[in-house]
Parts: sequence; structure tokens; C-alpha cells
Amino acid sequence: QSWSRGMSYCFHSESHLDTGPIYVRENGKLHVVNQGAGGIQHVTPKTRPFRLFSRGFSVELCMNREDDRARRQRTDHFIFTYTKEGNLRYSAKSLFSLVLGYISDNVDHIDSLIGFPEQIAEKLFSAAEARQKFTEPVTGLRALQKFTEAYGNLVLCSLCLRNRYLVISEKLEEIKSFRELTCLDLSCCKLGDEHELLEHLTKEALSSVKQLLLKDNSLSDAGLRRMTAPVRVLKKGLENLLVLDLSCNPKITDVGIGYLLSFKKLNCLDISGTGLKDVNAVIKRLQTQIGLVHSKVPLKEFDHSNCKTEGWAEQTVLQWEQAAMEAIKPQDNLRSRTAALRFYGKTHRIEEVVKCKLVETETKASGNLQFYKEKVPNCHLPLKKEVVGSHELKNNKKRALAEQEKERTSKQKHLCLTVEDWDLLNTY
Repeated sequence: QSWSRGMSYCFHSESHLDTGPIYVRENGKLHVVNQGAGGIQHVTPKTRPFRLFSRGFSVELCMNREDDRARRQRTDHFIFTYTKEGNLRYSAKSLFSLVLGYISDNVDHIDSLIGFPEQIAEKLFSAAEARQKFTEPVTGLRALQKFTEAYGNLVLCSLCLRNRYLVISEKLEEIKSFRELTCLDLSCCKLGDEHELLEHLTKEALSSVKQLLLKDNSLSDAGLRRMTAPVRVLKKGLENLLVLDLSCNPKITDVGIGYLLSFKKLNCLDISGTGLKDVNAVIKRLQTQIGLVHSKVPLKEFDHSNCKTEGWAEQTVLQWEQAAMEAIKPQDNLRSRTAALRFYGKTHRIEEVVKCKLVETETKASGNLQFYKEKVPNCHLPLKKEVVGSHELKNNKKRALAEQEKERTSKQKHLCLTVEDWDLLNTY
């Protein structure tokens, strides 16, 4: 009773405040305090339903792309499958796959991959490739450079861009980022002598190229002079080249063939369809100075099916090609425009892409000029000691004379350079 009096006193002292009914829970029962009588009623009160909003209140749910992306990321943490009974079952992904997906989403923020394990790097590249990270304009190039700097030919060892000039024009910087390529096919791309990609061929990053196909690229003697300048003077660039295809370039003459004599390791050469004036002199010159023999039968080394795109970035190059093809698809407004021209009796000019088949027929009519290097058989016959000694004396004399000639002509070689060659060297 003293407790109830104290409670009522407190209520009476603050009776000016409308606090509403007060409930007290005691011994597991709920009691309401009767403010007027100053006591406690033991009857369970009838509570009114509580409403947070009014009756006419409504909510419209709107989700933007950021929220949608966040929701997809949350659902990506689970793998949804079905049981035999047809019930939906989900299981959590492994921590490795979650981390791999997060890094692939932010692959352009990686500082370096040098020293990173190749097995995990390949999975990371595939995950980023599946998200089409390498097709983005700026971030894709930066991410691709991190992989090519660390893994070189594992990213791409062979690249075929035959008749893909649109891919070259759209993804030139990405193509230049590939390193340690062994095979490069640039046939039927109409690059010309001044293209930036041909200048990139002379860089140290592509010194590993062994097979280079430049068929039907509108090359001339000036382009060959620029392409062979580092090899002729600095002994750098395409010094490891084994197979070279320069067919279907009618602007290449006998002068341009002279620049190719610096490729000492060259085993196969195709100059069919070029503008040679004295074919017999060129054949004799190639045989005496490089050891290339004219082939009467087409060589299998120049079958363009041998060069294919191989490496981690194989699907990436296909994505580039698909994006380039979608960009040139005829749109609906262009179709309506051509329909209107036909209705009014006007013809619409259509620029057809020049195909290599036309040029190939011209080369077949002009003749086959493919060369290969014969393999010299080793002589295993026993020789007498006197004959061996005489050969050794002759070889020693030849070596001494060769060293003298090298010392005498070392200064003359620098003087034999033309002004054009010096200009080319200054550009490198």
C-alpha cells in the first residue's frame, strides 16, 4: 500500500502531463495503474491497435543500378541447385572463388603481378575475361598490361589478325601491349608503310617473332627499309625471323629485296606478286647471300591456317572482333534511307571490302616466288690426319684474314649509311 501511495503521489504531482495509461508487470501478470483512484487494477486492459502510418499512406519501391548491382553481388555468394525431389538448394561458394571474383571486378587496380603464381593468374585472367574487363577502353588496357608484363607469351604466343583491320584500329594499344609473340599474321590489312603497328614490330618487345605474315598490306621499299633498319645497323629488332611473307605487295621492287638480306636466320620467304624487274637476278642474289633456294612447289609454311591466336587472351581477341563487327552492322535508319533511295529511283553506293582472294588469283597468274633454305647434310666420312691438318691451317688463315677485314671495314660500315638511314636511327 505504501508503494501504491508513492506511485499515486508521483502521478498527482505530474497530473498536468497526459501520459496515458501506465502498465506494470508484477509476478508474471500485467496490471494497469488507475490514476483517478490512485491504485492498481488487476484487470487485463483492452489495448488499441498501434498504427505507425495513417490509413492512406503508401510506399513505392524504386531500385537504381547501384542497388541492383549490390543485390547481384550478394546473391553471387551462393550456388543454387536443385535436389532430386525438385527442391531448391543453395550452398555457399568457397572463399577462393569469392576473393577471385572480387579481384577480377577490380583488376585494373592491381599494381603488379610479377612473381605471382601462373596457375592462379590464369584463373584470375579467365574470371576478368568472363566479366569482359579487357574490352573496356581505359581500364581494360591497364589491366591487360599488368598481365603481359608479368607473363609474356603465356597471355598470347600467337596472334592472327588476318583481314581484321577494324580490330587493329580499335584496339591498337592493346595489341601493342602483347610481348614475346612468336607468330604474327597481319595479312590483308592494308596497313601501308607509315602505320604505327609496323613501327612497333622493330621494338624489343617483339624481337621473339619468328613467323611474320605481311601479305597484301600496300608495302613498298620504304616500308621494308624502315622495318629492317634496326637489324641492318643495330643488330636488333626482327633478328630471329624465320618465316616472312611479303606477297601481294606490288610496290616492293628489287631495291626492297636488298633490305631483306640482313635477315640471316631466314628460312622461308614469299615475294610472290611483288613488282620485281629482274626476277632471275633476285633469285640468284637470295641464293648466294642468304642461301635461299627457289621452290617450284608452294610451301606449307605459308599456309595461313598454321598461324592461329593462342594463349590466355584468345577469347579476349574474339570479344574485340565481335564488338567491331557489331559496330558496323547496318542500323534501322540506314535501312529506311536505302529503301527511300530505291523508291525514288536512286542508287546507293556500297563500298565493298577488298578480299584477298582477288589478289591471290593475280599472284597465281604472275608466278610463285617462294624460297626455302636447304638443309646441308653432315659428312661423317673418316678423314686422314694430313687432310684434317691442312683444313685447319686454311681455316686459321681465313679467320685471321676475316678479323683483319672486320677491323679495316668497321669504320667504313658507319660511313656507308645514307642520310635516310641516319634519320631512321634517330627515330629509334
